[in-house]
Amino acid sequence: MIKLLKNLSVYKWIIFSVFGLVFVQSMADLFLPTLMANIIDKGVVVGDTSYIWKIGGFMLLVAALGAAASVAASYYSSKAAMGLGRDIRRKVFHHVEQFTLQEFDEVGTASLITRTTNDITQVQQVVIMMLRMVISAPIMLVGGVIMAVSKDAKLSLIIVAIIPVLIGLILLIQSKAMPLFRTVQKRLDQLNLVLRENLTGIRVIRAFNRESEEKVRLKQANKELTDVSIKVNKVMASIMPIMMLIMNLTVVGVIWFGGIRIDHGNMQIGDLMAYIQYVMQIMFALLMASMMFIMVPRAAVSAKRINEVLDMKPAFPDEGTGKADRERGTLEFDRVTFKYPGAEESALSDISFTAKPGEVTAIIGGTGSGKSTLVQLIPRFYEVTSGVIRVNGVAIREASQEEVRSKIGFVPQKAVLFTGTIAENIRFGKQDAAQEEIEHAARIAQAEDFIIKMKEGYQERIEQGGANLSGGQKQRLSIARALVRKPDLYIFDDSFSALDFKTDAKLRAALKEETKHATVLLVAQRVSTVIDADRIIVLENGRMAGIGTHEELLNTNAVYREIVESQLSEEEIA
Repeated sequence: MIKLLKNLSVYKWIIFSVFGLVFVQSMADLFLPTLMANIIDKGVVVGDTSYIWKIGGFMLLVAALGAAASVAASYYSSKAAMGLGRDIRRKVFHHVEQFTLQEFDEVGTASLITRTTNDITQVQQVVIMMLRMVISAPIMLVGGVIMAVSKDAKLSLIIVAIIPVLIGLILLIQSKAMPLFRTVQKRLDQLNLVLRENLTGIRVIRAFNRESEEKVRLKQANKELTDVSIKVNKVMASIMPIMMLIMNLTVVGVIWFGGIRIDHGNMQIGDLMAYIQYVMQIMFALLMASMMFIMVPRAAVSAKRINEVLDMKPAFPDEGTGKADRERGTLEFDRVTFKYPGAEESALSDISFTAKPGEVTAIIGGTGSGKSTLVQLIPRFYEVTSGVIRVNGVAIREASQEEVRSKIGFVPQKAVLFTGTIAENIRFGKQDAAQEEIEHAARIAQAEDFIIKMKEGYQERIEQGGANLSGGQKQRLSIARALVRKPDLYIFDDSFSALDFKTDAKLRAALKEETKHATVLLVAQRVSTVIDADRIIVLENGRMAGIGTHEELLNTNAVYREIVESQLSEEEIA
């Protein structure tokens, strides 16, 4: 918690102002009961009307000053807390952007969202409370005790007796609530996870008529969160009634013994009324402290989760400083082996090949052979276990990640589009792309036909995730996004799977001319997609089962021939 609160240093003058305003408010609140006692004892009892008007007017001024200070303190404390939340969210977001896919897999997307939203909100709320109460509660407590003792020292024995009881109660409630707060955040993570999976996988859920099962799953996650939240709220709800009971019993005791002291002439009526007000202030100060002691541990749990993200270091740092342009457009795998974190066996083993500009290198293999894993190593989404990958003649570890990725046009297996216009999505590959470049890329990607048929053309809005487009349309826009970049290396990770054979053939023909000065790495399931490649790499169980042209592999490689025979007829093979 303290580590996060250090981010408040930029708001130090606002915080000092809040402390000053809270001090003024507290002094005003402590002064008012004494003024009221003076009005009763020196005005009402003796019938001095002018004194009543005089002190009454002064009380109004003091109350107005306290109210103004309270409003200003609330405004500035909120400003500092909201600013802190904004800064931490920005810090978390920028830090998470540096994560490798390994960290995303470790923490989980749902948990990262919860930590960036709910957890930071918890910290914000506590900061507002702390800025108001960390000064106010001690002043009201100590000041209330001093003022109460000044009115009647013997009657203050009641306060001495009751304060340990209240402190013990606060510590007991805190010990009960702390573990529950941790559980609440974990259950919230789980609920977010289930909800996110339901929303993103709604088509699959409906296609398999699994709505009822998913409702049960969500109901279970919701019930678990509800149950633990009810437990927390029961603990929290018990504070106020118990505190009010103790407070009222204390007031009854003060009136009882105060009445006896007035009867004996040891105390005046005004002093007793002021004393009751001071007791109430002491109790409320303890109540505020108890709320702070409850909320701070809850925020501490959230702060710990936020710090876990901020303290998490990427599995491999971006320490490269070199330029990836010694041999423009080349890609080399030199005895590359890769194992996923925690896995027993390697996903890729001893992969070696070289791809040069103007060539198309295709990768084919069965499901789970390591095709997508291989291409994800090139932009350094994961770090190779051993071996070296070189882009433009420079090992990707020696060049910065930004430099390496700037040379790559990557089209992922699953087309990902963003909310915005079609032009904005294509321009995502090159921010300063002119409209002519966008249209050219769309034309090569065979996307122009469906774009011009849309009402707004290139300004047509795309819904979240491209929900208003077909799978083939999304793939073609993803390809156009890579083409507009004009990179040295194109990576197509099974990017033609949603295209019909005619569009696939037209696209490959257009790409051949467009990418003649660049290296093309093509991952595909279809033999027809890779048949014209300059080099075909056959993967089996993470190892290279063969490399060569279609004709060479067809005659010499059993694995490749089996793949071909499963897709093409004897006449097509011949």
